[in-house]
Amino acid sequence: MKHHRTSLSMIAATLFFAVAAANAQTYTPLYTYPETNQNNTGILPPGLLSQGRDGVLYTTDAYNGTNKFGTVFKMTTAGQPTTVYSFCPQTGCLDGGYPLGGVALGFDGNFYGTTQGGGKHAAGTVFKVTPLGTLTTLWTFANGTDESAPIFPLLQAQDGNLYGVSLAQYNGQYGAFYKVSSSGVFSVLHDFTFTDGSNPNLPTAGTDGNFYGTTYLGGSPACAGYQYRCGVVYKMTPAGKPTVLWNFKGFYSNDGALPEGPLVQGYDGNYYGATREGGNSANCGGGCGAVFKITPAGVLSILHNFTGHPDGAYPDTGLTLGTDGNFYGVTSVGGKFNLGALFKITPAGTETILYNFCSVSGCTDGLYPETPLVQHTNGKFYGNTSGNSLGGGVFYSLDIGLKPFAGLLTWSAKVGATVEILGQAFTGTTAVSFNGVKATFNIVSDTYMTATVPSGALTGTVTVTTSTGTMKSNRILLVTPQITSFTPGSGIVGTTVTITGVSLTQATKVTIGGKAASFTVNSDTKVTATVPAGAKTGQKITITTAGG
Repeated sequence: MKHHRTSLSMIAATLFFAVAAANAQTYTPLYTYPETNQNNTGILPPGLLSQGRDGVLYTTDAYNGTNKFGTVFKMTTAGQPTTVYSFCPQTGCLDGGYPLGGVALGFDGNFYGTTQGGGKHAAGTVFKVTPLGTLTTLWTFANGTDESAPIFPLLQAQDGNLYGVSLAQYNGQYGAFYKVSSSGVFSVLHDFTFTDGSNPNLPTAGTDGNFYGTTYLGGSPACAGYQYRCGVVYKMTPAGKPTVLWNFKGFYSNDGALPEGPLVQGYDGNYYGATREGGNSANCGGGCGAVFKITPAGVLSILHNFTGHPDGAYPDTGLTLGTDGNFYGVTSVGGKFNLGALFKITPAGTETILYNFCSVSGCTDGLYPETPLVQHTNGKFYGNTSGNSLGGGVFYSLDIGLKPFAGLLTWSAKVGATVEILGQAFTGTTAVSFNGVKATFNIVSDTYMTATVPSGALTGTVTVTTSTGTMKSNRILLVTPQITSFTPGSGIVGTTVTITGVSLTQATKVTIGGKAASFTVNSDTKVTATVPAGAKTGQKITITTAGG
Protein backbone atom coordinates (compact mmCIF):
# COMPACT_ATOMS: atom_id res chain seq x y z
CA MET A 1 0.00 0.00 0.00
CA LYS A 2 1.00 3.61 -0.44
CA HIS A 3 1.98 5.54 2.63
CA HIS A 4 -0.31 8.35 3.72
CA ARG A 5 0.63 10.66 6.51
CA THR A 6 -2.46 11.86 8.27
CA SER A 7 -5.44 10.74 10.31
CA LEU A 8 -8.28 12.91 11.57
CA SER A 9 -11.22 13.30 13.90
CA MET A 10 -13.94 15.91 14.26
CA ILE A 11 -17.43 16.22 15.71
CA ALA A 12 -20.03 16.64 12.95
CA ALA A 13 -21.20 20.18 12.36
CA THR A 14 -22.31 22.38 9.52
CA LEU A 15 -20.33 25.56 8.92
CA PHE A 16 -22.02 28.64 7.54
CA PHE A 17 -19.19 31.09 7.13
CA ALA A 18 -17.09 31.86 4.10
CA VAL A 19 -13.51 33.02 3.79
CA ALA A 20 -12.76 35.40 0.93
CA ALA A 21 -9.25 35.62 -0.51
CA ALA A 22 -7.58 37.72 -3.18
CA ASN A 23 -8.88 38.01 -6.74
CA ALA A 24 -12.52 37.53 -5.63
CA GLN A 25 -12.28 33.80 -4.97
CA THR A 26 -14.31 32.54 -2.05
CA TYR A 27 -13.49 29.48 0.06
CA THR A 28 -16.41 28.09 2.06
CA PRO A 29 -16.31 25.19 4.57
CA LEU A 30 -19.67 23.45 4.19
CA TYR A 31 -19.58 20.37 6.43
CA THR A 32 -17.36 18.93 9.17
CA TYR A 33 -16.93 15.13 9.12
CA PRO A 34 -17.40 13.12 12.32
CA GLU A 35 -14.74 10.87 13.74
CA THR A 36 -14.78 7.12 13.01
CA ASN A 37 -13.57 4.25 15.19
CA GLN A 38 -10.16 4.59 13.47
CA ASN A 39 -9.56 8.01 15.06
CA ASN A 40 -10.09 9.70 11.74
CA THR A 41 -13.00 10.67 9.48
CA GLY A 42 -12.32 7.99 6.86
CA ILE A 43 -12.01 10.66 4.16
CA LEU A 44 -8.71 9.41 2.81
CA PRO A 45 -6.85 9.50 -0.50
CA PRO A 46 -7.51 9.04 -3.29
CA GLY A 47 -11.18 9.84 -2.43
CA LEU A 48 -12.47 11.04 -5.80
CA LEU A 49 -15.75 13.00 -5.89
CA SER A 50 -18.12 12.39 -8.81
CA GLN A 51 -21.16 14.45 -9.85
CA GLY A 52 -24.29 12.39 -10.40
CA ARG A 53 -27.20 12.92 -12.76
CA ASP A 54 -29.04 14.50 -9.83
CA GLY A 55 -26.41 17.23 -9.43
CA VAL A 56 -25.20 15.76 -6.12
CA LEU A 57 -21.60 14.71 -5.43
CA TYR A 58 -20.85 11.05 -4.60
CA THR A 59 -17.79 9.52 -2.93
CA THR A 60 -16.75 7.03 -0.23
CA ASP A 61 -15.74 7.02 3.40
CA ALA A 62 -13.32 4.21 4.28
CA TYR A 63 -14.32 3.53 7.89
CA ASN A 64 -17.74 4.90 8.79
CA GLY A 65 -21.15 3.29 8.33
CA THR A 66 -23.32 0.91 10.29
CA ASN A 67 -20.59 -1.70 10.66
CA LYS A 68 -17.54 0.61 10.40
CA PHE A 69 -16.38 -0.91 7.09
CA GLY A 70 -17.06 2.21 5.06
CA THR A 71 -19.84 3.71 2.97
CA VAL A 72 -20.74 5.20 -0.35
CA PHE A 73 -22.35 8.54 0.43
CA LYS A 74 -23.62 11.60 -1.40
CA MET A 75 -23.12 15.24 -0.52
CA THR A 76 -25.20 18.16 -1.75
CA THR A 77 -23.40 21.31 -2.87
CA ALA A 78 -24.83 22.94 0.27
CA GLY A 79 -23.02 20.40 2.46
CA GLN A 80 -25.73 17.91 3.40
CA PRO A 81 -24.50 14.25 3.43
CA THR A 82 -26.63 11.11 3.02
CA THR A 83 -25.45 7.51 3.22
CA VAL A 84 -26.11 5.60 -0.02
CA TYR A 85 -24.70 2.20 0.98
CA SER A 86 -23.03 0.82 4.12
CA PHE A 87 -20.53 -2.00 3.50
CA CYS A 88 -20.33 -5.35 5.28
CA PRO A 89 -23.96 -5.82 6.39
CA GLN A 90 -23.25 -9.53 6.97
CA THR A 91 -20.45 -11.60 8.47
CA GLY A 92 -17.58 -12.06 6.03
CA CYS A 93 -17.98 -8.75 4.18
CA LEU A 94 -18.58 -10.49 0.85
CA ASP A 95 -19.65 -7.13 -0.59
CA GLY A 96 -16.29 -5.60 0.30
CA GLY A 97 -14.92 -3.23 2.89
CA TYR A 98 -12.76 -0.14 3.32
CA PRO A 99 -13.48 1.81 0.09
CA LEU A 100 -10.75 4.44 -0.26
CA GLY A 101 -11.10 5.63 -3.82
CA GLY A 102 -14.44 7.33 -4.16
CA VAL A 103 -16.71 6.43 -7.08
CA ALA A 104 -17.07 7.31 -10.77
CA LEU A 105 -20.32 7.91 -12.65
CA GLY A 106 -21.12 5.43 -15.41
CA PHE A 107 -23.13 5.93 -18.58
CA ASP A 108 -26.01 4.05 -16.96
CA GLY A 109 -26.31 6.59 -14.15
CA ASN A 110 -24.84 4.20 -11.58
CA PHE A 111 -21.55 4.57 -9.74
CA TYR A 112 -18.51 2.29 -9.93
CA GLY A 113 -15.78 1.82 -7.37
CA THR A 114 -13.55 -0.59 -5.50
CA THR A 115 -12.95 -1.73 -1.96
CA GLN A 116 -9.50 -2.44 -0.61
CA GLY A 117 -10.70 -5.28 1.60
CA GLY A 118 -13.55 -7.73 1.93
CA GLY A 119 -14.93 -10.01 -0.77
CA LYS A 120 -14.66 -13.80 -0.90
CA HIS A 121 -10.87 -13.72 -0.47
CA ALA A 122 -10.53 -10.57 1.67
CA ALA A 123 -8.54 -9.00 -1.16
CA GLY A 124 -10.99 -6.35 -2.33
CA THR A 125 -13.85 -6.00 -4.79
CA VAL A 126 -15.15 -4.09 -7.80
CA PHE A 127 -18.70 -2.85 -7.26
CA LYS A 128 -21.59 -1.01 -8.89
CA VAL A 129 -24.03 0.94 -6.76
CA THR A 130 -27.21 2.73 -7.82
CA PRO A 131 -28.01 6.25 -6.55
CA LEU A 132 -30.69 4.60 -4.37
CA GLY A 133 -28.17 2.24 -2.75
CA THR A 134 -28.51 -1.13 -4.49
CA LEU A 135 -25.00 -2.62 -4.69
CA THR A 136 -23.78 -5.29 -7.09
CA THR A 137 -20.36 -6.92 -6.68
CA LEU A 138 -18.85 -7.16 -10.18
CA TRP A 139 -15.59 -8.83 -9.16
CA THR A 140 -13.93 -10.12 -6.03
CA PHE A 141 -10.14 -10.22 -6.07
CA ALA A 142 -8.22 -13.34 -5.12
CA ASN A 143 -4.71 -11.88 -4.71
CA GLY A 144 -3.53 -14.10 -7.54
CA THR A 145 -3.20 -13.44 -11.23
CA ASP A 146 -5.90 -10.78 -10.90
CA GLU A 147 -3.85 -8.75 -8.36
CA SER A 148 -5.71 -7.27 -5.38
CA ALA A 149 -6.25 -4.33 -3.03
CA PRO A 150 -7.43 -1.69 -5.49
CA ILE A 151 -7.82 1.81 -4.09
CA PHE A 152 -8.96 3.78 -7.15
CA PRO A 153 -12.48 3.77 -8.60
CA LEU A 154 -13.08 2.59 -12.15
CA LEU A 155 -12.93 4.70 -15.30
CA GLN A 156 -15.61 4.13 -17.91
CA ALA A 157 -14.03 4.79 -21.29
CA GLN A 158 -15.89 5.89 -24.39
CA ASP A 159 -15.94 2.25 -25.57
CA GLY A 160 -18.29 1.47 -22.67
CA ASN A 161 -15.86 -0.75 -20.77
CA LEU A 162 -14.63 -0.04 -17.26
CA TYR A 163 -10.89 0.20 -16.62
CA GLY A 164 -8.99 0.18 -13.36
CA VAL A 165 -5.68 -0.46 -11.62
CA SER A 166 -4.60 -2.37 -8.53
CA LEU A 167 -1.62 -1.92 -6.25
CA ALA A 168 1.66 -3.77 -5.88
CA GLN A 169 1.66 -6.67 -3.43
CA TYR A 170 4.30 -8.33 -1.26
CA ASN A 171 4.03 -11.52 -3.31
CA GLY A 172 6.06 -9.95 -6.11
CA GLN A 173 3.24 -8.33 -8.07
CA TYR A 174 3.71 -4.68 -8.99
CA GLY A 175 0.13 -3.80 -9.83
CA ALA A 176 -2.16 -4.41 -12.78
CA PHE A 177 -4.18 -2.58 -15.41
CA TYR A 178 -7.51 -4.36 -15.82
CA LYS A 179 -10.84 -4.15 -17.64
CA VAL A 180 -14.35 -4.98 -16.48
CA SER A 181 -17.16 -5.18 -19.02
CA SER A 182 -20.58 -3.71 -18.24
CA SER A 183 -21.76 -7.28 -17.52
CA GLY A 184 -18.93 -7.91 -15.02
CA VAL A 185 -16.45 -9.90 -17.15
CA PHE A 186 -13.00 -9.23 -15.63
CA SER A 187 -9.66 -9.43 -17.44
CA VAL A 188 -6.13 -8.30 -16.58
CA LEU A 189 -4.72 -6.43 -19.56
CA HIS A 190 -1.25 -5.76 -18.18
CA ASP A 191 0.82 -6.74 -15.14
CA PHE A 192 3.34 -4.04 -14.33
CA THR A 193 6.90 -5.32 -14.20
CA PHE A 194 8.54 -2.66 -11.99
CA THR A 195 10.75 -1.46 -14.85
CA ASP A 196 7.59 -0.09 -16.50
CA GLY A 197 6.25 1.07 -13.15
CA SER A 198 4.87 -0.12 -9.83
CA ASN A 199 1.79 0.98 -7.85
CA PRO A 200 -0.10 2.52 -10.78
CA ASN A 201 -2.41 5.49 -10.36
CA LEU A 202 -5.71 5.53 -12.25
CA PRO A 203 -5.01 6.60 -15.85
CA THR A 204 -7.04 9.09 -17.85
CA ALA A 205 -8.58 8.35 -21.24
CA GLY A 206 -6.86 10.37 -23.95
CA THR A 207 -8.54 11.78 -27.04
CA ASP A 208 -6.36 9.47 -29.17
CA GLY A 209 -8.04 6.39 -27.67
CA ASN A 210 -5.14 5.44 -25.40
CA PHE A 211 -4.80 5.75 -21.63
CA TYR A 212 -2.19 7.93 -19.94
CA GLY A 213 -1.14 7.57 -16.33
CA THR A 214 1.57 7.50 -13.71
CA THR A 215 2.96 4.95 -11.30
CA TYR A 216 4.00 5.95 -7.81
CA LEU A 217 7.09 3.74 -7.83
CA GLY A 218 9.22 1.71 -10.23
CA GLY A 219 10.87 2.72 -13.46
CA SER A 220 14.48 3.43 -14.28
CA PRO A 221 17.31 2.53 -11.89
CA ALA A 222 18.68 6.02 -12.61
CA CYS A 223 16.28 7.35 -9.97
CA ALA A 224 18.24 9.12 -7.25
CA GLY A 225 17.48 8.88 -3.56
CA TYR A 226 14.89 6.11 -3.39
CA GLN A 227 15.51 2.37 -3.52
CA TYR A 228 12.10 1.61 -5.03
CA ARG A 229 12.70 4.10 -7.85
CA CYS A 230 10.79 7.27 -8.50
CA GLY A 231 7.85 6.39 -10.73
CA VAL A 232 6.99 6.76 -14.41
CA VAL A 233 4.54 8.30 -16.83
CA TYR A 234 3.07 5.63 -19.09
CA LYS A 235 0.80 5.24 -22.09
CA MET A 236 -1.43 2.16 -22.25
CA THR A 237 -3.40 0.95 -25.26
CA PRO A 238 -6.93 -0.41 -24.67
CA ALA A 239 -5.43 -3.86 -25.33
CA GLY A 240 -2.94 -3.43 -22.49
CA LYS A 241 0.31 -2.61 -24.33
CA PRO A 242 2.37 -0.16 -22.23
CA THR A 243 4.91 2.44 -23.26
CA VAL A 244 7.01 4.24 -20.66
CA LEU A 245 6.99 7.91 -21.64
CA TRP A 246 9.11 9.22 -18.77
CA ASN A 247 11.19 7.94 -15.85
CA PHE A 248 11.36 10.41 -12.99
CA LYS A 249 14.90 11.14 -11.92
CA GLY A 250 14.47 11.56 -8.20
CA PHE A 251 14.85 13.75 -5.18
CA TYR A 252 18.06 15.55 -5.95
CA SER A 253 17.53 16.82 -9.48
CA ASN A 254 15.30 19.38 -11.17
CA ASP A 255 12.70 16.68 -11.74
CA GLY A 256 9.93 15.07 -9.76
CA ALA A 257 9.57 11.87 -7.77
CA LEU A 258 6.65 9.72 -6.64
CA PRO A 259 3.69 10.94 -8.73
CA GLU A 260 0.65 10.05 -6.63
CA GLY A 261 -2.36 11.41 -8.52
CA PRO A 262 -3.91 10.84 -11.94
CA LEU A 263 -2.97 12.83 -15.03
CA VAL A 264 -5.36 15.25 -16.71
CA GLN A 265 -5.38 16.17 -20.41
CA GLY A 266 -5.31 19.91 -21.04
CA TYR A 267 -7.08 21.78 -23.79
CA ASP A 268 -3.79 21.82 -25.70
CA GLY A 269 -3.76 17.99 -25.91
CA ASN A 270 -0.86 17.60 -23.50
CA TYR A 271 -1.04 15.89 -20.10
CA TYR A 272 -0.49 17.55 -16.74
CA GLY A 273 0.26 16.08 -13.35
CA ALA A 274 2.14 16.45 -10.09
CA THR A 275 4.77 14.53 -8.17
CA ARG A 276 4.46 14.26 -4.43
CA GLU A 277 8.17 14.86 -3.88
CA GLY A 278 11.23 15.80 -5.89
CA GLY A 279 11.86 19.14 -7.50
CA ASN A 280 14.66 21.58 -6.85
CA SER A 281 13.68 22.91 -3.42
CA ALA A 282 15.81 21.94 -0.43
CA ASN A 283 13.11 23.01 2.04
CA CYS A 284 11.53 19.54 2.21
CA GLY A 285 14.60 17.31 2.27
CA GLY A 286 13.92 15.31 -0.87
CA GLY A 287 12.01 18.12 -2.52
CA CYS A 288 8.53 19.53 -1.97
CA GLY A 289 7.00 18.21 -5.18
CA ALA A 290 6.51 19.56 -8.68
CA VAL A 291 3.91 20.16 -11.39
CA PHE A 292 4.81 18.86 -14.84
CA LYS A 293 3.56 18.79 -18.42
CA ILE A 294 4.19 15.89 -20.77
CA THR A 295 3.33 15.56 -24.45
CA PRO A 296 1.75 12.37 -25.84
CA ALA A 297 5.17 11.69 -27.37
CA GLY A 298 6.87 11.80 -23.95
CA VAL A 299 8.53 15.23 -23.82
CA LEU A 300 8.33 16.35 -20.19
CA SER A 301 8.85 19.81 -18.73
CA ILE A 302 8.64 20.96 -15.11
CA LEU A 303 6.20 23.86 -14.75
CA HIS A 304 6.57 24.58 -11.04
CA ASN A 305 8.69 23.41 -8.12
CA PHE A 306 6.96 23.74 -4.76
CA THR A 307 8.99 25.33 -1.97
CA GLY A 308 6.98 24.50 1.15
CA HIS A 309 6.46 27.77 2.99
CA PRO A 310 4.75 30.06 2.10
CA ASP A 311 4.23 28.00 -1.05
CA GLY A 312 2.69 24.53 -0.84
CA ALA A 313 4.36 21.14 -0.44
CA TYR A 314 3.47 17.54 -1.33
CA PRO A 315 0.71 17.76 -3.99
CA ASP A 316 -0.72 14.29 -3.40
CA THR A 317 -3.80 14.43 -5.60
CA GLY A 318 -2.83 15.42 -9.11
CA LEU A 319 -4.56 18.29 -10.90
CA THR A 320 -8.08 19.26 -11.96
CA LEU A 321 -8.66 21.06 -15.25
CA GLY A 322 -10.89 24.10 -14.91
CA THR A 323 -13.13 25.43 -17.66
CA ASP A 324 -10.84 28.47 -17.85
CA GLY A 325 -8.01 26.23 -19.11
CA ASN A 326 -6.02 26.49 -15.89
CA PHE A 327 -5.27 23.67 -13.45
CA TYR A 328 -6.29 23.51 -9.82
CA GLY A 329 -5.00 21.40 -6.98
CA VAL A 330 -4.07 21.08 -3.33
CA THR A 331 -0.91 20.48 -1.39
CA SER A 332 -1.32 18.38 1.74
CA VAL A 333 1.10 20.55 3.74
CA GLY A 334 3.01 23.78 3.17
CA GLY A 335 1.37 27.11 2.65
CA LYS A 336 1.24 29.99 5.09
CA PHE A 337 0.48 27.77 8.09
CA ASN A 338 2.17 24.59 6.81
CA LEU A 339 -1.18 22.77 6.90
CA GLY A 340 -1.98 22.72 3.19
CA ALA A 341 -2.91 25.08 0.39
CA LEU A 342 -5.18 25.43 -2.62
CA PHE A 343 -3.39 26.52 -5.78
CA LYS A 344 -3.95 27.42 -9.42
CA ILE A 345 -1.35 26.92 -12.12
CA THR A 346 -1.52 28.05 -15.73
CA PRO A 347 -0.41 25.82 -18.64
CA ALA A 348 2.66 28.07 -18.83
CA GLY A 349 3.56 27.36 -15.21
CA THR A 350 2.46 30.48 -13.31
CA GLU A 351 1.34 29.37 -9.86
CA THR A 352 -1.01 31.24 -7.52
CA ILE A 353 -1.91 30.22 -3.97
CA LEU A 354 -5.68 30.62 -3.68
CA TYR A 355 -6.18 29.64 -0.05
CA ASN A 356 -4.11 28.62 2.95
CA PHE A 357 -5.77 26.02 5.17
CA CYS A 358 -6.14 26.60 8.89
CA SER A 359 -6.68 30.32 8.32
CA VAL A 360 -9.48 30.23 10.92
CA SER A 361 -9.04 29.73 14.65
CA GLY A 362 -9.21 26.05 15.52
CA CYS A 363 -8.64 25.06 11.88
CA THR A 364 -12.40 24.63 11.43
CA ASP A 365 -11.82 25.54 7.80
CA GLY A 366 -9.84 22.30 7.34
CA LEU A 367 -6.27 21.09 7.19
CA TYR A 368 -4.22 18.48 5.34
CA PRO A 369 -6.14 18.27 2.03
CA GLU A 370 -5.27 14.90 0.44
CA THR A 371 -8.15 14.31 -1.98
CA PRO A 372 -8.63 15.96 -5.38
CA LEU A 373 -10.86 18.82 -6.39
CA VAL A 374 -13.82 18.37 -8.73
CA GLN A 375 -15.43 21.16 -10.73
CA HIS A 376 -19.21 20.96 -10.52
CA THR A 377 -21.28 22.07 -13.52
CA ASN A 378 -22.32 25.09 -11.42
CA GLY A 379 -18.76 26.34 -12.00
CA LYS A 380 -17.51 25.92 -8.45
CA PHE A 381 -14.82 23.53 -7.22
CA TYR A 382 -15.46 21.13 -4.34
CA GLY A 383 -13.11 19.06 -2.21
CA ASN A 384 -12.39 17.43 1.14
CA THR A 385 -9.67 17.84 3.71
CA SER A 386 -8.44 14.87 5.71
CA GLY A 387 -7.56 16.68 8.92
CA ASN A 388 -5.93 14.85 11.84
CA SER A 389 -6.75 13.64 15.32
CA LEU A 390 -7.37 17.23 16.40
CA GLY A 391 -10.01 17.80 13.73
CA GLY A 392 -10.02 19.70 10.46
CA GLY A 393 -11.78 17.22 8.15
CA VAL A 394 -14.22 19.28 6.09
CA PHE A 395 -16.12 19.35 2.81
CA TYR A 396 -15.63 22.73 1.13
CA SER A 397 -16.29 24.78 -1.98
CA LEU A 398 -14.05 27.18 -3.90
CA ASP A 399 -15.75 29.80 -6.05
CA ILE A 400 -13.46 31.70 -8.42
CA GLY A 401 -16.25 33.11 -10.57
CA LEU A 402 -16.31 30.52 -13.35
CA LYS A 403 -19.66 30.19 -15.11
CA PRO A 404 -21.95 27.13 -15.12
CA PHE A 405 -21.24 24.73 -17.98
CA ALA A 406 -22.57 21.62 -19.70
CA GLY A 407 -20.62 18.56 -18.56
CA LEU A 408 -20.15 15.97 -21.29
CA LEU A 409 -20.17 12.36 -20.12
CA THR A 410 -20.06 11.27 -23.75
CA TRP A 411 -17.29 13.11 -25.60
CA SER A 412 -16.66 10.84 -28.60
CA ALA A 413 -19.62 9.71 -30.71
CA LYS A 414 -20.90 9.04 -34.21
CA VAL A 415 -23.82 10.75 -35.93
CA GLY A 416 -27.03 9.33 -34.49
CA ALA A 417 -25.49 8.42 -31.13
CA THR A 418 -26.87 9.65 -27.80
CA VAL A 419 -24.73 12.09 -25.83
CA GLU A 420 -25.18 12.42 -22.06
CA ILE A 421 -24.92 15.89 -20.52
CA LEU A 422 -24.81 17.04 -16.89
CA GLY A 423 -25.72 20.56 -15.78
CA GLN A 424 -28.43 22.63 -14.12
CA ALA A 425 -31.49 24.64 -15.14
CA PHE A 426 -32.08 22.24 -18.05
CA THR A 427 -35.85 22.33 -17.58
CA GLY A 428 -36.10 25.50 -19.64
CA THR A 429 -33.80 24.33 -22.45
CA THR A 430 -34.80 25.70 -25.85
CA ALA A 431 -31.92 24.47 -28.04
CA VAL A 432 -28.85 22.21 -28.15
CA SER A 433 -26.25 22.54 -30.89
CA PHE A 434 -23.11 20.64 -31.83
CA ASN A 435 -20.59 23.20 -33.02
CA GLY A 436 -23.46 25.25 -34.43
CA VAL A 437 -25.54 22.36 -35.82
CA LYS A 438 -28.90 22.02 -34.03
CA ALA A 439 -29.71 18.71 -32.38
CA THR A 440 -32.76 17.00 -30.95
CA PHE A 441 -32.64 16.63 -27.18
CA ASN A 442 -34.45 15.06 -24.26
CA ILE A 443 -34.70 16.78 -20.87
CA VAL A 444 -34.60 14.00 -18.27
CA SER A 445 -34.34 16.30 -15.25
CA ASP A 446 -33.20 19.77 -14.34
CA THR A 447 -29.63 18.45 -13.98
CA TYR A 448 -29.41 15.78 -16.70
CA MET A 449 -30.28 15.61 -20.39
CA THR A 450 -29.41 13.71 -23.55
CA ALA A 451 -28.99 14.86 -27.14
CA THR A 452 -28.58 13.05 -30.46
CA VAL A 453 -25.54 13.83 -32.63
CA PRO A 454 -27.13 15.40 -35.74
CA SER A 455 -26.20 14.79 -39.36
CA GLY A 456 -23.57 17.31 -40.40
CA ALA A 457 -22.32 17.82 -36.85
CA LEU A 458 -18.71 18.95 -36.56
CA THR A 459 -16.19 18.21 -33.84
CA GLY A 460 -16.35 21.12 -31.42
CA THR A 461 -18.22 22.67 -28.52
CA VAL A 462 -21.71 21.59 -27.48
CA THR A 463 -23.97 24.51 -26.55
CA VAL A 464 -27.11 24.31 -24.41
CA THR A 465 -29.46 27.29 -24.54
CA THR A 466 -31.90 27.68 -21.65
CA SER A 467 -34.37 30.32 -20.52
CA THR A 468 -31.66 31.81 -18.30
CA GLY A 469 -28.75 31.83 -20.74
CA THR A 470 -26.30 29.70 -22.69
CA MET A 471 -23.97 27.05 -21.33
CA LYS A 472 -21.00 25.68 -23.25
CA SER A 473 -19.52 22.22 -22.78
CA ASN A 474 -16.44 21.72 -20.64
CA ARG A 475 -14.72 19.90 -23.51
CA ILE A 476 -15.18 19.45 -27.23
CA LEU A 477 -17.24 16.57 -28.58
CA LEU A 478 -15.31 14.40 -31.03
CA VAL A 479 -17.60 13.44 -33.92
CA THR A 480 -16.19 10.16 -35.20
CA PRO A 481 -16.02 9.78 -39.01
CA GLN A 482 -17.46 6.73 -40.77
CA ILE A 483 -16.62 5.22 -44.17
CA THR A 484 -19.56 3.37 -45.73
CA SER A 485 -18.23 2.55 -49.21
CA PHE A 486 -15.70 3.42 -51.94
CA THR A 487 -15.42 3.02 -55.70
CA PRO A 488 -13.76 1.63 -57.70
CA GLY A 489 -12.77 -1.50 -55.79
CA SER A 490 -9.28 -1.52 -57.33
CA GLY A 491 -7.08 0.66 -59.50
CA ILE A 492 -3.54 1.63 -60.48
CA VAL A 493 -1.54 4.57 -59.09
CA GLY A 494 -3.30 7.81 -60.10
CA THR A 495 -6.80 6.31 -60.03
CA THR A 496 -9.45 8.58 -58.50
CA VAL A 497 -11.29 6.89 -55.66
CA THR A 498 -14.66 8.16 -54.45
CA ILE A 499 -15.14 7.57 -50.75
CA THR A 500 -18.59 7.94 -49.20
CA GLY A 501 -19.40 8.08 -45.53
CA VAL A 502 -20.51 10.28 -42.65
CA SER A 503 -18.83 13.23 -40.88
CA LEU A 504 -16.08 13.69 -43.48
CA THR A 505 -16.11 17.50 -43.64
CA GLN A 506 -13.15 17.97 -41.26
CA ALA A 507 -10.89 15.45 -43.01
CA THR A 508 -7.21 16.23 -42.53
CA LYS A 509 -5.64 13.06 -43.95
CA VAL A 510 -6.50 10.19 -46.29
CA THR A 511 -4.41 7.04 -46.70
CA ILE A 512 -4.86 4.40 -49.39
CA GLY A 513 -2.91 1.17 -49.19
CA GLY A 514 -0.91 2.54 -46.25
CA LYS A 515 0.28 5.68 -48.06
CA ALA A 516 -0.89 9.29 -47.72
CA ALA A 517 -3.05 10.34 -50.66
CA SER A 518 -4.00 13.72 -52.08
CA PHE A 519 -7.71 14.33 -51.58
CA THR A 520 -10.61 16.75 -51.90
CA VAL A 521 -13.50 17.06 -49.45
CA ASN A 522 -16.57 17.30 -51.66
CA SER A 523 -19.17 17.26 -48.89
CA ASP A 524 -19.81 15.87 -45.42
CA THR A 525 -20.58 12.50 -47.08
CA LYS A 526 -18.06 12.43 -49.93
CA VAL A 527 -14.28 12.62 -50.36
CA THR A 528 -12.34 11.97 -53.57
CA ALA A 529 -8.72 10.83 -53.36
CA THR A 530 -5.96 9.72 -55.72
CA VAL A 531 -4.23 6.36 -55.31
CA PRO A 532 -0.65 7.31 -54.28
CA ALA A 533 2.64 5.78 -55.37
CA GLY A 534 3.66 2.87 -53.13
CA ALA A 535 0.11 1.97 -52.12
CA LYS A 536 -0.21 -1.72 -51.31
CA THR A 537 -3.09 -3.98 -52.28
CA GLY A 538 -5.11 -5.31 -49.37
CA GLN A 539 -4.52 -2.46 -46.92
CA LYS A 540 -7.39 -0.29 -45.76
CA ILE A 541 -8.51 3.16 -46.76
CA THR A 542 -8.50 5.52 -43.77
CA ILE A 543 -9.78 9.05 -43.26
CA THR A 544 -8.60 11.13 -40.32
CA THR A 545 -10.66 14.08 -39.09
CA ALA A 546 -10.63 16.33 -36.04
CA GLY A 547 -12.94 13.77 -34.44
CA GLY A 548 -10.73 10.72 -34.90
